[in-house]
Amino acid sequence: MKKISKVLEVWNKSLVSEISLGSLYSRNPTAHKWKVTYRSIVLRELTFWRVTDLLNQILILVENGHILGARILLRSIIETVGILVYINQKTQAVTSHEIQLEELSKITTKLMLGSKNSSTTIQSINVTHTILEKWCKKKYPNMVKLYYELCESAHPNYEGVCNGYSYVNENDYQTVFENRWNELHENNLEDFTLDVMRVFDEEYNNIWQEHFVALEKFLVKNDEELEPSKGSI
Repeated sequence: MKKISKVLEVWNKSLVSEISLGSLYSRNPTAHKWKVTYRSIVLRELTFWRVTDLLNQILILVENGHILGARILLRSIIETVGILVYINQKTQAVTSHEIQLEELSKITTKLMLGSKNSSTTIQSINVTHTILEKWCKKKYPNMVKLYYELCESAHPNYEGVCNGYSYVNENDYQTVFENRWNELHENNLEDFTLDVMRVFDEEYNNIWQEHFVALEKFLVKNDEELEPSKGSI
């Protein structure tokens, strides 16, 4: 896991500590009078914090031989990366006039404040079916395929229970119990994790920047038409 550790040294130092609404307004007062742009940039940094935190925990688990826990956390990282991919694709859909700005506003609100346990009044978006399956699968099929493989480890199915903790000794007609996660998955964990990190890096540093700048220009260009709806967006 040396490659991951090396990248994380940089990522841990790059975490944004705060975002000032005033600084965004100074950058472009017309584009940043909208709530949706602020939510977009906050969500971008929240995904970075979560991905980095989970990666740090993966390293701790691997160092202590807990490969199952590391695989479950990698599954959670893919879900988080999916959120950023979803934001980027929906932002592009606004600037290409495929959806209305109001839809992007609702999406960013749900991603930031949505819940399934009623801790908030807003219903969350289904990450697996809506974000990964409908929006990420076409662009990153290998990442989504990996996600479903990791789901098998996370759930008490054959992979997560029987194969993870036993094998059949056919010569003696015995079922032997042992923790097999290191044997089965330790060798590929680093490569899988690096693949997901590359997707996140591309979406965070390049794709988001490109679409966010395009959104700013879109808001300036269409300011007069959009002005009446400013209060709700």
